[in-house]
Amino acid sequence: MSITKESVIERLKTVNGPDFTGNIVDLGMVSEIFIADSKVFFSITVPAARAQELEPLRAAAERAVKGIPGVASAVVALTAEKKGGGMEAPVPARPAAPRPAASQSSQRPTPQAPASHSHGKRGVPGIDSIIAVASGKGGVGKSTTAVNLALGLAANGLKVGVLDADIYGPSMPRLLNIHGRPQTVDGKILKPMQNYGLKVMSMGFLVDEETPMIWRGPMVMSALTQMLREVEWGPLDVLVVDMPPGTGDAQLTMAQQVPLAGAVIVSTPQDLALIDARKGLNMFKKVDVPLLGIVENMSYFLAPDTGKRYDIFGHGGARREAERLGVTFLGEVPLETGIRESSDAGAPVVASKPEGAEAKIYRDIASKVWGRVQEERGAAEAAVPSIVFE
Repeated sequence: MSITKESVIERLKTVNGPDFTGNIVDLGMVSEIFIADSKVFFSITVPAARAQELEPLRAAAERAVKGIPGVASAVVALTAEKKGGGMEAPVPARPAAPRPAASQSSQRPTPQAPASHSHGKRGVPGIDSIIAVASGKGGVGKSTTAVNLALGLAANGLKVGVLDADIYGPSMPRLLNIHGRPQTVDGKILKPMQNYGLKVMSMGFLVDEETPMIWRGPMVMSALTQMLREVEWGPLDVLVVDMPPGTGDAQLTMAQQVPLAGAVIVSTPQDLALIDARKGLNMFKKVDVPLLGIVENMSYFLAPDTGKRYDIFGHGGARREAERLGVTFLGEVPLETGIRESSDAGAPVVASKPEGAEAKIYRDIASKVWGRVQEERGAAEAAVPSIVFE
């Protein structure tokens, strides 16, 4: 049975608003409604201070929509009221149940991450390797590093995608100057957005830039799973995942459920940032994800007028930490106005100034990262025991 937005809206008009003042539709609380494969997804915008109190309202709306003939499921999220009002931003769909992989005996095998690091984790069809870019804390330039690393890998001849896994603070739409909403394939699978030769998926394509997300852990992981497994990614040599800062549920679940080829840690030189970077390193170690190396961002500053070098945040801390832990040091990225300006303008330096000194730094880092991926792959294959029948 065909489900229409109009029928959903009519049903939602039966749901009372806060304090029984009108209904949630007439009060302008309901976002754009997204329907895919008999599933209905939308959000209800509420004052941030009342989010927990209004959880029963969310549940009532979900029950109401589930009662519509033909609706298989409904997913409703609460989002915080935007500055200046407005509730038009759609909420991404909860992913469908994982589909079984096609038999490898009947078709070309889908590339997977090294077996010794997968531990039964289900790979993503069409993606050869998945690399996480992480940091122990925010504000160290992780997203800028991730996007330029991805562009560096692409400049080195690889097919590359970027997954913006930071649900609460997505950066990729701004960094890559991509606007609009993703389309779907047969109403089920999302098509990634594209620019600069990269395939990209981000929560920023699905909600308005100013809309704060009030999602608990399960909703965050549902969104991440959809953006990873319900997107037409392939074929890709590598997917770069811009992880959220810190070591919370999202990072841990991604590390445990996805066959990551390895992780790149981004830190600034000062001790405070390195303390948090160690936490990220230790998290990946505990879940048996290979550490591809450490990048020291904002490593130094070259005065544009004199060329004199200033170590504003100290210098060499990340290199020393890498040596101490026996991890590859991938390189130093300077604190450079051009990197910041190009990122804000949606034209990362590797794409906008490919012959510049900063672009060369990122391409060199990308080469080292890809070399480490191949090393880890070779080590994993060598570790697989052979079975001999006599």
